Amino acid sequence: MSESLKGKRVLVTAGANGIGLAIARRFLESGAEVHACDVDAEACRAAQGIHPRLSVSVADVSSEEQVLALFAQLSEKWSGLDALVNNAGVSGPTSRLEDTTLDAWRNTLDVNLTGTFLCARSAVPLLRAAGGGSIVNISSVAGRLGFSLRTPYSASKFGLAGLTQTWAMELGPSNIRVNSVLPGVVAGERVERIIAARAAAAGVTNDEMRAQLVSGVSLRRMTSPEDVANQVAFLCSDAGAMISGQSISVCGNVEHLG
Repeated sequence: MSESLKGKRVLVTAGANGIGLAIARRFLESGAEVHACDVDAEACRAAQGIHPRLSVSVADVSSEEQVLALFAQLSEKWSGLDALVNNAGVSGPTSRLEDTTLDAWRNTLDVNLTGTFLCARSAVPLLRAAGGGSIVNISSVAGRLGFSLRTPYSASKFGLAGLTQTWAMELGPSNIRVNSVLPGVVAGERVERIIAARAAAAGVTNDEMRAQLVSGVSLRRMTSPEDVANQVAFLCSDAGAMISGQSISVCGNVEHLG
Protein backbone atom coordinates (compact mmCIF):
# COMPACT_ATOMS: atom_id res chain seq x y z
CA MET A 1 0.00 0.00 0.00
CA SER A 2 2.66 2.52 1.02
CA GLU A 3 4.61 1.99 -2.19
CA SER A 4 1.67 3.18 -4.30
CA LEU A 5 1.56 6.47 -2.33
CA LYS A 6 5.18 7.36 -3.08
CA GLY A 7 5.36 10.66 -4.93
CA LYS A 8 1.64 11.35 -4.64
CA ARG A 9 0.66 14.98 -4.14
CA VAL A 10 -1.63 15.33 -1.14
CA LEU A 11 -3.43 18.24 0.50
CA VAL A 12 -4.63 17.82 4.09
CA THR A 13 -6.81 20.60 5.48
CA ALA A 14 -6.41 21.39 9.18
CA GLY A 15 -3.27 19.32 8.89
CA ALA A 16 -1.06 21.00 11.48
CA ASN A 17 -2.25 19.13 14.55
CA GLY A 18 -4.47 16.32 15.84
CA ILE A 19 -5.98 13.92 13.32
CA GLY A 20 -4.86 16.11 10.42
CA LEU A 21 -1.20 15.99 11.43
CA ALA A 22 -1.41 12.22 11.94
CA ILE A 23 -2.78 11.91 8.40
CA ALA A 24 -0.10 14.18 6.96
CA ARG A 25 2.59 12.20 8.81
CA ARG A 26 1.23 8.90 7.46
CA PHE A 27 1.48 10.15 3.89
CA LEU A 28 4.96 11.57 4.47
CA GLU A 29 6.10 8.20 5.82
CA SER A 30 4.82 6.63 2.59
CA GLY A 31 6.93 8.98 0.46
CA ALA A 32 4.14 11.33 -0.62
CA GLU A 33 4.50 15.08 -1.11
CA VAL A 34 2.20 16.69 1.44
CA HIS A 35 0.85 20.20 1.92
CA ALA A 36 -1.10 21.05 5.05
CA CYS A 37 -3.21 24.14 5.57
CA ASP A 38 -4.51 25.26 8.94
CA VAL A 39 -6.03 28.33 10.57
CA ASP A 40 -3.44 28.12 13.36
CA ALA A 41 -0.23 29.80 12.19
CA GLU A 42 1.71 28.71 15.26
CA ALA A 43 0.66 25.09 14.74
CA CYS A 44 1.77 25.33 11.11
CA ARG A 45 5.24 26.48 12.16
CA ALA A 46 5.48 23.76 14.80
CA ALA A 47 4.37 21.03 12.39
CA GLN A 48 6.90 22.08 9.77
CA GLY A 49 9.59 22.17 12.43
CA ILE A 50 8.85 18.56 13.32
CA HIS A 51 8.40 17.46 9.69
CA PRO A 52 10.68 19.53 7.42
CA ARG A 53 9.30 17.82 4.27
CA LEU A 54 5.81 19.07 5.09
CA SER A 55 4.86 22.29 3.34
CA VAL A 56 2.30 24.43 5.13
CA SER A 57 0.17 27.53 4.74
CA VAL A 58 -2.41 29.36 6.79
CA ALA A 59 -5.95 29.18 5.40
CA ASP A 60 -9.51 29.22 6.68
CA VAL A 61 -11.47 26.74 4.55
CA SER A 62 -14.76 28.55 5.26
CA SER A 63 -13.44 31.55 3.32
CA GLU A 64 -13.86 31.28 -0.44
CA GLU A 65 -11.15 33.90 -0.96
CA GLN A 66 -8.63 32.00 1.16
CA VAL A 67 -9.46 28.65 -0.44
CA LEU A 68 -9.00 30.10 -3.92
CA ALA A 69 -5.64 31.56 -2.84
CA LEU A 70 -4.60 28.19 -1.38
CA PHE A 71 -5.33 26.33 -4.60
CA ALA A 72 -3.67 29.03 -6.70
CA GLN A 73 -0.57 28.39 -4.60
CA LEU A 74 -0.88 24.63 -5.09
CA SER A 75 -1.35 25.05 -8.85
CA GLU A 76 2.00 26.84 -9.00
CA LYS A 77 3.65 24.25 -6.77
CA TRP A 78 2.21 21.14 -8.44
CA SER A 79 0.83 20.48 -11.91
CA GLY A 80 -1.88 18.29 -10.42
CA LEU A 81 -3.23 16.80 -7.21
CA ASP A 82 -3.58 13.13 -6.31
CA ALA A 83 -5.49 13.33 -3.03
CA LEU A 84 -7.50 15.85 -1.04
CA VAL A 85 -8.24 15.09 2.59
CA ASN A 86 -11.00 17.35 3.87
CA ASN A 87 -10.15 17.16 7.55
CA ALA A 88 -10.96 20.72 8.67
CA GLY A 89 -13.84 20.87 11.12
CA VAL A 90 -15.05 22.41 14.34
CA SER A 91 -16.89 20.80 17.23
CA GLY A 92 -19.58 23.43 17.44
CA PRO A 93 -21.59 24.13 20.57
CA THR A 94 -22.69 21.69 23.23
CA SER A 95 -26.18 22.96 23.95
CA ARG A 96 -29.85 22.10 23.87
CA LEU A 97 -31.62 22.83 20.60
CA GLU A 98 -33.54 25.76 22.07
CA ASP A 99 -30.32 27.27 23.43
CA THR A 100 -28.31 26.92 20.19
CA THR A 101 -27.69 30.29 18.56
CA LEU A 102 -27.95 30.91 14.83
CA ASP A 103 -24.34 32.15 14.82
CA ALA A 104 -23.13 28.87 16.35
CA TRP A 105 -25.16 26.89 13.80
CA ARG A 106 -23.81 28.90 10.87
CA ASN A 107 -20.19 28.80 12.05
CA THR A 108 -20.26 25.00 12.40
CA LEU A 109 -21.79 24.42 8.98
CA ASP A 110 -19.55 27.07 7.37
CA VAL A 111 -16.42 25.15 8.36
CA ASN A 112 -17.59 21.53 8.33
CA LEU A 113 -19.81 21.56 5.26
CA THR A 114 -19.16 24.69 3.21
CA GLY A 115 -15.39 24.39 3.73
CA THR A 116 -15.47 20.83 2.40
CA PHE A 117 -17.46 22.01 -0.63
CA LEU A 118 -15.09 24.90 -1.36
CA CYS A 119 -11.96 22.74 -1.18
CA ALA A 120 -13.41 19.92 -3.25
CA ARG A 121 -14.65 22.34 -5.91
CA SER A 122 -11.18 23.84 -6.29
CA ALA A 123 -9.46 20.44 -6.14
CA VAL A 124 -11.37 18.81 -8.99
CA PRO A 125 -9.49 20.49 -11.87
CA LEU A 126 -6.15 19.50 -10.30
CA LEU A 127 -7.34 15.93 -9.70
CA ARG A 128 -8.51 15.69 -13.31
CA ALA A 129 -5.14 17.05 -14.46
CA ALA A 130 -3.50 14.17 -12.59
CA GLY A 131 -5.69 11.64 -14.39
CA GLY A 132 -7.81 11.01 -11.31
CA GLY A 133 -7.29 10.60 -7.62
CA SER A 134 -9.07 10.52 -4.30
CA ILE A 135 -11.10 12.80 -2.05
CA VAL A 136 -11.54 11.71 1.56
CA ASN A 137 -13.93 13.64 3.76
CA ILE A 138 -13.34 13.28 7.49
CA SER A 139 -16.79 12.91 8.99
CA SER A 140 -17.76 11.36 12.34
CA VAL A 141 -19.93 8.63 13.80
CA ALA A 142 -22.15 11.63 14.61
CA GLY A 143 -22.86 11.49 10.87
CA ARG A 144 -24.59 8.11 11.23
CA LEU A 145 -25.91 8.29 14.80
CA GLY A 146 -27.87 10.98 16.59
CA PHE A 147 -25.81 13.00 19.06
CA SER A 148 -27.80 14.86 21.71
CA LEU A 149 -26.73 18.43 22.52
CA ARG A 150 -24.69 18.58 19.29
CA THR A 151 -27.27 19.66 16.68
CA PRO A 152 -25.05 21.70 14.29
CA TYR A 153 -22.16 19.22 14.44
CA SER A 154 -24.31 16.17 13.74
CA ALA A 155 -26.19 17.95 10.95
CA SER A 156 -22.92 18.92 9.26
CA LYS A 157 -21.56 15.39 9.46
CA PHE A 158 -24.75 13.82 8.10
CA GLY A 159 -24.44 16.35 5.27
CA LEU A 160 -21.00 14.99 4.39
CA ALA A 161 -22.54 11.59 3.66
CA GLY A 162 -24.72 13.18 0.98
CA LEU A 163 -21.81 15.09 -0.53
CA THR A 164 -19.68 11.95 -0.58
CA GLN A 165 -22.25 9.84 -2.43
CA THR A 166 -23.14 12.64 -4.85
CA TRP A 167 -19.53 13.48 -5.71
CA ALA A 168 -18.63 9.80 -6.12
CA MET A 169 -21.32 9.53 -8.80
CA GLU A 170 -20.40 12.80 -10.48
CA LEU A 171 -16.62 12.41 -10.44
CA GLY A 172 -16.29 8.66 -10.94
CA PRO A 173 -16.11 8.94 -14.75
CA SER A 174 -13.04 11.15 -14.23
CA ASN A 175 -11.41 8.38 -12.14
CA ILE A 176 -11.86 10.37 -8.95
CA ARG A 177 -12.90 8.33 -5.92
CA VAL A 178 -14.76 10.00 -3.06
CA ASN A 179 -15.20 8.49 0.39
CA SER A 180 -15.83 9.53 3.97
CA VAL A 181 -14.08 8.26 7.09
CA LEU A 182 -16.12 8.36 10.29
CA PRO A 183 -13.91 8.42 13.39
CA GLY A 184 -15.45 7.60 16.74
CA VAL A 185 -14.22 8.83 20.10
CA VAL A 186 -10.73 9.95 19.11
CA ALA A 187 -8.20 10.35 21.90
CA GLY A 188 -6.74 13.84 22.21
CA GLU A 189 -7.31 17.41 23.42
CA ARG A 190 -10.43 17.93 21.29
CA VAL A 191 -12.40 15.04 22.78
CA GLU A 192 -11.33 16.09 26.27
CA ARG A 193 -12.91 19.51 25.66
CA ILE A 194 -16.09 17.83 24.46
CA ILE A 195 -16.11 15.53 27.49
CA ALA A 196 -15.75 18.53 29.81
CA ALA A 197 -18.59 20.41 28.09
CA ARG A 198 -20.95 17.41 28.09
CA ALA A 199 -20.05 16.58 31.69
CA ALA A 200 -20.90 20.11 32.76
CA ALA A 201 -24.19 19.98 30.85
CA ALA A 202 -25.10 16.62 32.41
CA GLY A 203 -23.92 17.49 35.92
CA VAL A 204 -21.39 14.65 36.15
CA THR A 205 -17.61 14.48 36.44
CA ASN A 206 -15.30 14.34 33.45
CA ASP A 207 -14.26 10.80 34.40
CA GLU A 208 -17.89 9.70 34.50
CA MET A 209 -18.58 11.23 31.10
CA ARG A 210 -15.42 9.67 29.64
CA ALA A 211 -16.48 6.25 30.93
CA GLN A 212 -19.96 6.80 29.53
CA LEU A 213 -18.59 7.56 26.05
CA VAL A 214 -16.27 4.53 26.00
CA SER A 215 -19.05 2.25 27.29
CA GLY A 216 -20.83 2.87 24.00
CA VAL A 217 -17.87 1.49 22.01
CA SER A 218 -17.89 -2.26 21.41
CA LEU A 219 -14.10 -2.45 21.75
CA ARG A 220 -14.29 -0.32 24.92
CA ARG A 221 -11.49 2.02 23.94
CA MET A 222 -10.93 5.27 22.10
CA THR A 223 -9.75 5.50 18.51
CA SER A 224 -6.25 6.87 17.95
CA PRO A 225 -5.43 9.53 15.33
CA GLU A 226 -3.14 6.92 13.73
CA ASP A 227 -6.10 4.54 13.29
CA VAL A 228 -7.85 7.21 11.25
CA ALA A 229 -4.70 8.07 9.28
CA ASN A 230 -4.18 4.43 8.29
CA GLN A 231 -7.70 4.20 6.85
CA VAL A 232 -7.30 7.45 4.91
CA ALA A 233 -3.99 6.25 3.43
CA PHE A 234 -5.60 2.96 2.43
CA LEU A 235 -8.45 4.72 0.61
CA CYS A 236 -5.98 6.90 -1.31
CA SER A 237 -3.71 3.99 -2.23
CA ASP A 238 -3.96 1.48 -5.05
CA ALA A 239 -5.33 -0.99 -2.50
CA GLY A 240 -8.48 1.17 -2.31
CA ALA A 241 -8.81 1.63 -6.07
CA MET A 242 -12.37 0.25 -6.26
CA ILE A 243 -13.77 1.91 -3.15
CA SER A 244 -15.89 5.00 -3.77
CA GLY A 245 -19.07 6.53 -2.41
CA GLN A 246 -18.59 4.90 0.98
CA SER A 247 -18.81 6.19 4.54
CA ILE A 248 -16.47 3.98 6.55
CA SER A 249 -16.46 4.02 10.34
CA VAL A 250 -13.13 3.76 12.17
CA CYS A 251 -14.48 3.72 15.68
CA GLY A 252 -14.32 0.31 17.37
CA ASN A 253 -18.06 0.10 16.58
CA VAL A 254 -19.66 2.99 18.42
CA GLU A 255 -23.09 1.69 19.39
CA HIS A 256 -24.59 4.96 20.60
CA LEU A 257 -23.54 8.52 21.38
CA GLY A 258 -26.26 9.39 23.84
